Amino acid sequence: MGKMGSEMLIYVLLLMAGVLASGQSSPVKIWPMPASVSYGHTHLYLTSDFGFSSNYGSEILKDAFDRMLALIKLDHVIDANFSAFNSSSLLQGLHIIISSPNGQLQYGVDESYKLIVPSPEKPAYAHLEAKTVYGALQGLQTFSQLCYFSVTSRVLQIDMSPWTIIDQPRFSYRGLLIDTSRHYLPVPVIKKVIDSMSYAKLNVMHWHIVDTQSFPLEIPSYPKLWDGAYSPSERYTVADAADIVSYAQKRGINVLAEIDVPGHALSWGTGYPSLWPSKDCQQPLDISNEFTFKVIDGILSDFSKIFNFKFVHLGGDEVNTSCWTTTPRIRNWLKKHGMNESQAYQYFVLRAQNIALSHGYEIINWYSSYTSYLAKQQYYTSYSHIEHHREETFNDFGNKLSRKTVVHNWYLLIFITQT
Repeated sequence: MGKMGSEMLIYVLLLMAGVLASGQSSPVKIWPMPASVSYGHTHLYLTSDFGFSSNYGSEILKDAFDRMLALIKLDHVIDANFSAFNSSSLLQGLHIIISSPNGQLQYGVDESYKLIVPSPEKPAYAHLEAKTVYGALQGLQTFSQLCYFSVTSRVLQIDMSPWTIIDQPRFSYRGLLIDTSRHYLPVPVIKKVIDSMSYAKLNVMHWHIVDTQSFPLEIPSYPKLWDGAYSPSERYTVADAADIVSYAQKRGINVLAEIDVPGHALSWGTGYPSLWPSKDCQQPLDISNEFTFKVIDGILSDFSKIFNFKFVHLGGDEVNTSCWTTTPRIRNWLKKHGMNESQAYQYFVLRAQNIALSHGYEIINWYSSYTSYLAKQQYYTSYSHIEHHREETFNDFGNKLSRKTVVHNWYLLIFITQT
């Protein structure tokens, strides 16, 4: 194992040791750890007809409660003799209070909640209060982690009560990326990913939909784009995408759609070869062809009808512009417009950004090294960095970027290799 591999292994082992040590230091087994937790030493038992009541009439809330109950039951048969339990230890339901009627899911929505088990005023019930239904969803996830099926008592049980949990997210963006271009994922698999995200209280699924390898999404404005899919059966219709977005939103998860331009776009030319610089030099997208930007506009127009998260991701990373300078037609275009490769790259990214802005989106791009300009901007979405994988996007953009640009700063890449 080389030096870099050894360092990575040591880092990962230390990280795992830290996680395990922190878990052993507390009897509280809630993930992620809430902001404030207090608990006691008694047991509670959920009755067989355990239900919920709320001041908030919402299918989102009802469905979330039903999913939570199914999750903690795990198809076990609840056949306990409840007459043998002390009535003061029985929990008959959960009362949920939501103060805001606004059910719109967007970036920065209030996800705070307070969970009390049992309620001091009504000891036969747990009490959950939140400002929004999405805070209530997070509270339900926490409640589910307090419950387990006891094979001894044959009932759903809560230990260490009474519980008082007050929580809100440390980060308004808590994301997970899936890549359906390099590895097609059937819709049911994506939904399982979304379910898993909800258990961990993640709230943004970054959908890296297309890349060099394949273009699996239907784009009505340019219907030949998905000719770049691996096969006809490895595609997503508009209805599929809308269903995924709806499924995620009902679980408090936004879907961040990404098209990566101008690089990572070879698959676009399968249906529209004029997007390639040439037959033998197929990416990045042809900067000299107005059709390129018409296609981007059509994609983002269609996106706006499906993906209603305020952000869209435009990629922008790992762009080898040599095809632009080695293709005579494009080289002449660059000369005519007085651009070198770096300036042409800026032109493309900024023009794509303006198209996205025209469709009401704010913008996320890949980026690695801060510049004096970007350091002054309002917010970033950044990843920790392990490994020497730098992104070139925006290094020399000065103050030209849209002020609404968010940047993904680092990948988390851990490569442990043997030599």
